[in-house]
Formats: sequence, structure tokens, C-alpha cells
Amino acid sequence: MVHTFEVLVDIKEYTDQANNSYQCGTSRYEISAESREKADGMARVQARSEHPKGTEYDVRVTRLLK
Repeated sequence: MVHTFEVLVDIKEYTDQANNSYQCGTSRYEISAESREKADGMARVQARSEHPKGTEYDVRVTRLLK
């Protein structure tokens, strides 16, 4: 059975490797998946495709929507 999960992904992007400056942000996704684990993986893939310069992705499934 497929459910819709709300998934938040904290993303850290380094803007300058020389002085360790970076930007942080959070993206919210609604992911349809069979389980929390699959929703986690799908959100990570989506965040990486939207933020290819990201170096850290902290994924957390926050709640079941449907």
C-alpha cells in the first residue's frame, strides 16, 4: 500500500572550500512510497538532483499525510 509522507531534508552547500563558508537550507517534499525507508531514499535522491552542490543531506520523515 502506498502512503504519502512529509519529508524534510536539511541541505548544507559549501560556497567556498578555501574558507569553509557554506549555506544551509531545508527543503520539504511530499513523497508517495510504500514505507518510511523508501520515502527517505526517494527524498534524498530528489534533494541531490535539486541541489547538486550539496555536501550534507539530513533526511527526516516527519509525518504520514495519507
